[in-house]
Amino acid sequence: MPLVEVQFPGGKQVDARIAGRAIPTDQESHNGGQGQAPEPFQLFLASIATCAGIYAKSFCDERDLPAPHGLDMDLSRGDDGLIDRLDLTLRVDPEFPARYERAITRAMSLCAVKKHLRQEIETVFTITRNGDTPA
Repeated sequence: MPLVEVQFPGGKQVDARIAGRAIPTDQESHNGGQGQAPEPFQLFLASIATCAGIYAKSFCDERDLPAPHGLDMDLSRGDDGLIDRLDLTLRVDPEFPARYERAITRAMSLCAVKKHLRQEIETVFTITRNGDTPA
């Protein structure tokens, strides 16, 4: 069984199944979809933010600190249209100890999704026809 299985239910919807869970995607109406689910690129961005978020939450849990209230992420793009900066803002209680600010941002930078952006990942594409097994 593959790690991720993708299905095409119709229109511009492309859905993934991972560990038995469905992750629907769609395109916005201006891209030909119905906008009923996040676009794949939006899921990519959400994976960076939620990954940093779990590191922040774990940092607080390990130190018996109050859980963060939330995390916001914005981005900027370069002249080529690609993201050249992500700005993540962690929202904490006013009483959050200032002495932990550098440490919690270091913890958030350990996010595995972000780490994978540092290098090109070899990607191999194979085409099979229904009934065939991949070579």
